[in-house]
Amino acid sequence: MKKTSPDAIHVWLVLNKAFQAISRHATAGIQEAGLGDSDFRVLEVLLHKGPLPVNTIGPKVNLTPGSISVAVDRLYGKGLVSRVESVEDRRIRVVALTPSGKKLIVPVFRKHAAAMRKVFSELSSDELQQLESILKKVGRRAEALGRYEERGS
Repeated sequence: MKKTSPDAIHVWLVLNKAFQAISRHATAGIQEAGLGDSDFRVLEVLLHKGPLPVNTIGPKVNLTPGSISVAVDRLYGKGLVSRVESVEDRRIRVVALTPSGKKLIVPVFRKHAAAMRKVFSELSSDELQQLESILKKVGRRAEALGRYEERGS
């Protein structure tokens, strides 16, 4: 007997499988450029947001403070980013793309964006907008539930 409407666990399974398939596809293209996922995310956020304090990059790319430090150190060692003390507060280090970093990330990001357009090409503009809205709604709810549970309530 076939269900007429999916339940939440089924939707979660479908979402998880779709996310894994999309991630594998995206990761393959990123790895071709010699980048790992976290390095790509850091370079991409610097490309689109400009120089940022190291402590603000982590939350933007979903990396812990320790992981972001390791990623920035690795990228710095490859000459892809620079680190300078903030003029306002010397305890803060600002990370920026170097010319080499920009030369690397621009074509990699273009290729990645094209790959993601192909993945989502079967959806209309309206469907993409609906999907984005629904995913944000579910994500905000999950975050709110997580904060609620963390408070021990």
